[in-house]
Amino acid sequence: MIRIILRNIIRFISLLFLQVFIFDNIRIGGYMTPYIYILFIILLPFNIQGWLLLVSSFFLGFFIDIFYNTLGMHTAACVFIAFFRPVILKIFAPRDGYESGTFPRIFYYGTEWFLKYSLSLVFIHHLILFSIEVFSITGFHHIILRTILSTVLTTLIVVVSQFFIYRR
Repeated sequence: MIRIILRNIIRFISLLFLQVFIFDNIRIGGYMTPYIYILFIILLPFNIQGWLLLVSSFFLGFFIDIFYNTLGMHTAACVFIAFFRPVILKIFAPRDGYESGTFPRIFYYGTEWFLKYSLSLVFIHHLILFSIEVFSITGFHHIILRTILSTVLTTLIVVVSQFFIYRR
């Protein structure tokens, strides 16, 4: 139990610094920006308490907002996906449910499951984030284009990270 907590604290700090110091500098064509810090929310254990999921997501978004000076945009998007994460997990749950002692990783449930799960959360996050950023119906096409392109880039990085960093 302590090992899992420590691993998640290290993941939180690592993804926060990777996002702020490396991935913040990546902008492709003005529309594609990877937000890999949400990998922290995606990889949290299945059995995490709801309040802890929301609080940890809040602090992740809050710290990103501090570094980006974005006044709660990332916090709102993170809390939103944390709120919907149990619903997404229920939608994509295997017929027999999730096995005890497993985590939402590609190695436990396969590439197809992980791709659907992470793609859903990343898309929701980006849609909320870019909608708050533009905050206008006239920018609808811009929001959708940025959401789709950034979702593809972020999801690609998230899935590839599963093969290089996370193992059973």
